[in-house]
Amino acid sequence: MKQKILLAVLATSLVLSGCKDSFFDINTNPNRPTIASVTPQYILPMVLKQTATRMGTQYSFAASWTGYYGRGASYGPSLPLENYSITPAFQQAQWANSSTTWFDVLNDAELMAQKAEETNETFFLGVSKVIKAIGFMYLVDMYNNVPYKDALKEDANIAPTYEKGQDIYADLLVQLEEARQIFKANPEISDATATADVLFGGDLTMWRKLANTQSLKLLIHQSEFAQNPTAEIAKITADGSGFIEAGNSANLTLSFANNDGQVNPVYMSYVADQSGIETDAFNRVSAYLLDRYVSNNDIRYQYLFDKADDPVDPTIEYVGAIFGGPTVQGLYSANQSRVVGPGIVSSGSDPMWFFTSVESLFLQAEATQRGWLTGNAKTTYENAVSESFKWLNVSNAQTEADDLLAASANWDNAANKLELIINQKYLSLPSINNFEAWVDYRRLGFPTDVPLSANPNIQGRKIPLRLMYPQSEYSYNNANVTAQGDIDPQTSKIFWDVN
Repeated sequence: MKQKILLAVLATSLVLSGCKDSFFDINTNPNRPTIASVTPQYILPMVLKQTATRMGTQYSFAASWTGYYGRGASYGPSLPLENYSITPAFQQAQWANSSTTWFDVLNDAELMAQKAEETNETFFLGVSKVIKAIGFMYLVDMYNNVPYKDALKEDANIAPTYEKGQDIYADLLVQLEEARQIFKANPEISDATATADVLFGGDLTMWRKLANTQSLKLLIHQSEFAQNPTAEIAKITADGSGFIEAGNSANLTLSFANNDGQVNPVYMSYVADQSGIETDAFNRVSAYLLDRYVSNNDIRYQYLFDKADDPVDPTIEYVGAIFGGPTVQGLYSANQSRVVGPGIVSSGSDPMWFFTSVESLFLQAEATQRGWLTGNAKTTYENAVSESFKWLNVSNAQTEADDLLAASANWDNAANKLELIINQKYLSLPSINNFEAWVDYRRLGFPTDVPLSANPNIQGRKIPLRLMYPQSEYSYNNANVTAQGDIDPQTSKIFWDVN
């Protein structure tokens, strides 16, 4: 009996050792994608959606710091958000370890590029370069020096070195020029590729416009650091396609719905879920910002923000909150206005923007005022203000815009034209691009009257200039992150912050 068992074990061992792995694959799901079977067409829609989601939903902290948001009255003090004592744990999900953090999105864009090289589908290479230019810009604008060329090698380099922010910016401009050249070469775009492009449907001219507009944004961000971008502007001009223009925002064509997992990300983050249950009672429009509109008869606040669900005074439907202010007994978030109103998204099924015509026109207005672009700065500025009203679907948009432009937003009456442009840009982008307000405030100091947190424990601290590197970097990439020196969000600046 013992001999039979030994023979059986031996026979089994011989069978197992002689079988290939495929012999055991009888339960493999042929419909489950693997890295080998994934094509660029599968990756692109998610990359575009997650990029838009990051830009539209992840910067409430920046909105709070720059006067857009206050704390809902149902909540007590939130530290370190309100006392500016920033630690490595604060906002560490901006870095990695989530499906929507920048390095995760960028790794997906890199995988898409690798797959495109295998199939010689150069269109996806161009798109990947544009996405990387956006993502790395955000990372530099939050952290300054970050891993760049070694950052997306995953297991091949688990401890990437850091590169200087200004060097990364310079290379991003190179990558965007290469993207433009790819799109200008008219790569072949199949029906499947056009369908996968949920931003422009394979429209190469629109991709060139986006690349141009992103290039201009990089130049504007570092306008005080590199003040004469003649060569880069010449490349944009030579492309010939221009920028994202009025009435032609870059919007995702994905269909959102009030169903589980299908709700517009901005609506889901700041308003309600698919069942209509409120998802954000913490963020409320700041009293400072609301007063900027009301005091200037600027009707946009009725489109940018929501009426209070239960105002204390029924005759005052829009109510602001104080960032860092004390709790008030008997006052609740329901008594104050939500930060996202019907002009931005009115339901979970509304479309999602990627890069708005409003922001593009304000970038062009600043560039024209600086003498970088030809044209009339006043006209471009006024078109940008008008576009804000139209984008929000304000009733009688042009008339309302003209009234504002004749009064508080008047070009001819402004002693500082650049300040006027930035202040109106600021008033055009709440909850549309919160991050841009933080960039503009750091690089130029406008608006000049952004209030500090009312939290009594700020102890002389000011609006932070940057974030701390996340704790994960100190745990797993210590040598490279500590090589960046001692970081203090109160004094350590992004390279373009020279003022």
